[in-house]
Amino acid sequence: MRTRVKICCIGSPREAELAISAGADALGLVAAMPSGPGPIADELIADIAAASPPAISTFLLTSETSAASIAAHIDRTRPTTVQIVSHIAAGDAAELARLRPHIRRVQVIHVEGPQALDLVPAYSPFVHAFLLDSGRPGAATPELGGTGRTHDWSISAAFVAASPRPVFLAGGLDAGNVGEAIRRVRPFGVDVCSGVRRNGALDLTALRDFMRAVRAADES
Repeated sequence: MRTRVKICCIGSPREAELAISAGADALGLVAAMPSGPGPIADELIADIAAASPPAISTFLLTSETSAASIAAHIDRTRPTTVQIVSHIAAGDAAELARLRPHIRRVQVIHVEGPQALDLVPAYSPFVHAFLLDSGRPGAATPELGGTGRTHDWSISAAFVAASPRPVFLAGGLDAGNVGEAIRRVRPFGVDVCSGVRRNGALDLTALRDFMRAVRAADES
């Protein structure tokens, strides 16, 4: 199976074009966050989402935590997919599925230990996919993504094996380690931000190297 690639922290229409031309399957559009790189205005998220080809998934990364506020954020930005970066209440996950059934819903799981596996049954009935990341939502200033850190891939592999939903892997990936990550975890897709950026901008060489590494892992 071909590993899907999501390029996150897209900051402009030009970066979106570069990611798509390199072979990205999805674009990550980061809204306001308590910390981390790449946030852009909701108006720009809406513009990039509207201009993206139908075959490209556009992920709104939202830090909202209630079903009503997430639904309102979706309405302001019009993505194909919402990526919920906080561990929200299961009741809100269920309510969001009722409020916006036409939007694909991806729940981020921050892998801080084996307890991440307990969240598989909590969210699976209400989401289309999971994304495993290396944030620290309980920190004094919550980290909800874009940390540039890897986490314990053995836990991620166990999560993939346990999940009835597709799983994306994020957290510190780059061209040098994504092949090993794919071989060890076997995710549905991979997600990268800092690993393809240089001096705050999407770097075409790093992006191409990352895509080549993913395809090489798929063929191995």
